Formats: sequence, structure tokens, C-alpha cells
Amino acid sequence: MSHRPSPFSWFLLLAASPLLFGSNVLAARFVAGEIPAVAMAFWRWALALLFLAPFIWNELVAGWPEFRRDWRGFLLLGSLGMGICGAPVYLAGQTTTATNISLIYAAAPVLIVLYGRLFWREKVSAVQALGVAISLSGVVAVIAKGDPRALLHLHFTAGDLWIVLAANGWAFYSLLLRHRASGLTPFARFSGICAGGVVSMLPFYALEMAAGQVADLSVRTVATLVFLAIIPGLASYLVYGRLVTVFGAGRAGMVLYLTPLYNAALAALLLGERLEPYHLLGIALVLPGIWLATRRPAQ
Repeated sequence: MSHRPSPFSWFLLLAASPLLFGSNVLAARFVAGEIPAVAMAFWRWALALLFLAPFIWNELVAGWPEFRRDWRGFLLLGSLGMGICGAPVYLAGQTTTATNISLIYAAAPVLIVLYGRLFWREKVSAVQALGVAISLSGVVAVIAKGDPRALLHLHFTAGDLWIVLAANGWAFYSLLLRHRASGLTPFARFSGICAGGVVSMLPFYALEMAAGQVADLSVRTVATLVFLAIIPGLASYLVYGRLVTVFGAGRAGMVLYLTPLYNAALAALLLGERLEPYHLLGIALVLPGIWLATRRPAQ
């Protein structure tokens, strides 16, 4: 007989999932400027792959023919999900706040709806369209810092633009992941995507080092990289994957929309960032907007 965890156990997983994902943004702010952005993204996923591979070695060996057949697909998915969604987040952490990063990145599910409609002809209901409009208005409120007049002479910070790029990368990654079939086990496929991301970042990592941007090997930097690989890397995937098997992808995905709330509170507590009224306005618009935009029509 299979053991069924208690409701309290599921509550802990639901509460932990957005915290695990959100810790990536906090780590980016915590070591902003100390570890080069590409190096941080490269070693996050290289270490995650290194830690995971011994546990699923048999799955990797069994899936080798598909890895060879679809290596371009893994390279594309890895460059989007680990590359474009990796280094730009850390670059953003150098010039914008963790709260801004979380709120702007929270628009990614809305972009998934928009791009799914434009490029894959996915259906969008009137309710979803309303959610898109509400959520994007929340992102604009954060970028404009709550002042509508600022939109007339709006200047983006470099960090805001980097995180917009990352959000777009995540949207295309999610859509390609959904529309590309795979015969691999979930962990084997995840490992292949990690490998694709590591390979795609190698040229940029080399250029970064050639420019003299090299992280000093210290207890602090190594511990941060191991943390990134285990917590927002492997642990977030494992917990989220478990929630998907129990609640389904749609319902499990809703917990990730709590990430901006977590990060805003933790950034104020741990990093000394101020929680401004426009952040609260952005949260009040982004979260319900995403919920509407990602709802599935009633069957």
C-alpha cells in the first residue's frame, strides 16, 4: 500500500516551492558584483548536472540514442532555460532590486499566453486576455515606480531590461518544452537540457574571463554556487515536479505566483530593500492578472 503524505506535508511543499525558486533572485542580489553573471549561471547548472547525474545514470544511458538524435533541441532549450534565463537575472541583480526582478519576471506566464497565441495558435479566452492586460499594467506600474507621468519620459534601468529579456527567454522555453515531444524520463530530459545550457554558455563564459571578469575562489563564492545548484536548481525542480504529479501542472504552477510576495518580504528583511507603495500596487495587479491569464476554460 502506498503511503499518502498528510495534508500538512502538502502544505509545506506548496509553501516551499516559490521560496526555492525565489531564492535564486535573492542570491543574485546577495553576491551582486562578486561573481560574474555568466560564471554564476554556468556553474549553477554545471554543478546541478554533476550532482544529479550519478543518481539517474541508468536513465541517461538508456536515453543516449535520443540525446544524440535531438541534440539541437536540447541545445536550444538549454540556451533559453538556463542561459537567457540565467545570466541576465544575475546581471539585473547588479542594477535593480530583487523586488523589481521578481515582479517583472512574474509577467513570464502572461508572455507564454501571448506567444502561444501568436506562434502556436493556442486559444486565448476573453478572461485570459483580461488577465494579460491587468498583469502587464502591474509590471508597468513597477517600472514607472507608480508615477503615471514617468511613462512620458520613461528610462529603463539596465537591470529592468535584462530581466525583461530573461522573462521572454522563459516564455519561449516553456512553450518549446510543451510542444516538443520527448520519450525520455523527466529527470533524463532535465539533465539533457542542463547539458545544453552549459554548452551554450561556454563561449560567453570564455569571453567573460577574457575580459578579466573572474570570480575569486573563496568559501563565500563556492558556497553561493553550490547553494544555487542545489536550492533554486535541483530542489526547486524536485519539489515542483512532485506537486505536478499530485495537483497537476496548472494548479501546481499557481504556487509560483507567490514568488514576488516572498521575495519582496525577504528582500526587505535580509537585504534591507525598501518595500515601496508601487511594489504593493504591482503585486496587487500582477498576481490576479496572471491567475486570470493562465486559467484554463471550464470543460
